[in-house]
Amino acid sequence: MRVIATAGHVDHGKSTLLRALTGMEPDRWEEERRRGLTIDLGYVWTEDLTFVDVPGHERFVGNMLAGVGPVTAVLFVVAADSGWAVQSQEHLEILHALGVGRGVLAVTRSDLADPEPVLADCRERLRGTTLADVPSIAVSAVTGHGLPGLRALLASIPMAGPDPEADVRLWIDRVFTVEGRGTVVTGTLGAGVIRVGDVLRLGGDEVRVRGLHSLNEAKAEVAAPARVAVNLRGGARPRRGDTLVTPGRWLDVGVLDIRVSGEGCPPDHVTWHFGTAAEPARLRALGDGAARVTLPRPLPLRVGDRALLRDPGSRRVWGAVVLDVRPPELRRRGAAKARAAELAGMSGRPDGAAELRRRGLARRGDLAAMGTPVTAEPVAGDWVADPAHWAGLRTRLTEAVAAQPGIPAETARRLLDLSDRSLVDALAEGTPIRLVRGRLVLPARTPGVAELRRAWADDPFTAPDAARLAELGLDARALAAAEAAGELVRLAPGVVLPPEAPEEAAAVLARLPRPFTVAQARTVLNTSRRVVVPLLEHLDRLGVTRRQDASGSRTFL
Repeated sequence: MRVIATAGHVDHGKSTLLRALTGMEPDRWEEERRRGLTIDLGYVWTEDLTFVDVPGHERFVGNMLAGVGPVTAVLFVVAADSGWAVQSQEHLEILHALGVGRGVLAVTRSDLADPEPVLADCRERLRGTTLADVPSIAVSAVTGHGLPGLRALLASIPMAGPDPEADVRLWIDRVFTVEGRGTVVTGTLGAGVIRVGDVLRLGGDEVRVRGLHSLNEAKAEVAAPARVAVNLRGGARPRRGDTLVTPGRWLDVGVLDIRVSGEGCPPDHVTWHFGTAAEPARLRALGDGAARVTLPRPLPLRVGDRALLRDPGSRRVWGAVVLDVRPPELRRRGAAKARAAELAGMSGRPDGAAELRRRGLARRGDLAAMGTPVTAEPVAGDWVADPAHWAGLRTRLTEAVAAQPGIPAETARRLLDLSDRSLVDALAEGTPIRLVRGRLVLPARTPGVAELRRAWADDPFTAPDAARLAELGLDARALAAAEAAGELVRLAPGVVLPPEAPEEAAAVLARLPRPFTVAQARTVLNTSRRVVVPLLEHLDRLGVTRRQDASGSRTFL
């Protein structure tokens, strides 16, 4: 189904033309019919065409934007007896800024005036805009002249095919209540499929689809593109400008970076129009046409979305292409200029590989929610990484462990500014680094220590005697070097253990009743008094345990 919005100056025959095309009345309100003036959005259809009729009066441009925002094709109407007018130009600027490039130009009232001069003038005015190449035709809703040809042109407008796997984002344009059924919302479904029983997200709430109607018929499911009415079950109170979205597939965006198009610079405070939403927004120019937008409430936006910035005072409009929906904070002096230079390299076309290169690391689900999915295999959990960035992180991790042997993995995570501890483990897997009880160590480089580590693997609290140390060539100088490299810890002259032994011993001793004795500690650690006494004194110095009396009993601090 093709969903098409009207556009054009007030009283140029948009609603009259739709009545002739569909046999239906697009003006829903009595006041509209009485005044002969479209005020709010109207909806009519044929078997294969659905129309959103928008108001042409300047006072109702906000309603017009709510109608054309979710729609990708337009029926642009200009009257032959009036010619191009003020709202014709304003609507063209809006459509051009939104990137709408599909549709038909219809010159109406061809029974009242020669349409050819107006057709020629309109084609000239459309030149250089996104609607420059749309076909045009002269028609009369009164005599029926040109209507068959217009129907054929409308039916030939190219539309993207349905994608049942696409994520749903339905911008709500109408809300009402049906007795016995509850809340019903309507909108133009641009992508995906909605089914009865589906759970969708509405703001911060989850709602269930109780029923569906499309073209005034009950449906079990509705696939895009289509007009749809959704009967909702849930406690949410929707309004125009809200959205129904697939849960977990969209980011709530309150701050974003955009590229602005149009003449001049927009003011700091504008109205942000996207879909059916119209929100007062704060704009911060960054340079080279880039700007940061701060919205009063988060909206489900993605990279590549096209929006409209409107100055309510002057009615001037600018186009906006979304470049980044998770931009970095701008805290340092010169950050805005540097950010503008970075944004200059972004096209606004969704590119998952480029987005991953910029971020270095990201969750695959977040990239998909940004509108920039990737096929890269995760490095850990749902995390994906740019290969060059990942290699750099591995180098930095190796250098950090070499500089601080036995560094806790959590400390390394903070040092590398990683969001998830699992990333440290994944990085270590690609290096000689080993994770030993929460600490990162490199293979022993001091001769003889490797032999000790093999023995410690089975019995970490047994210290080699002086004969064994001499056999391995580990004199006082060699032991001092090994300790400096983090390969072992010296508890007393000739008493050495693996560097992780004190931490592991504390974990074991914590399970003893308090206070505990030296004998109890020696038993539970399966070691000798030669080792356990200096080990407990070491823990005392670290502030882990405290000696209580002359017997040597201790408790934990």
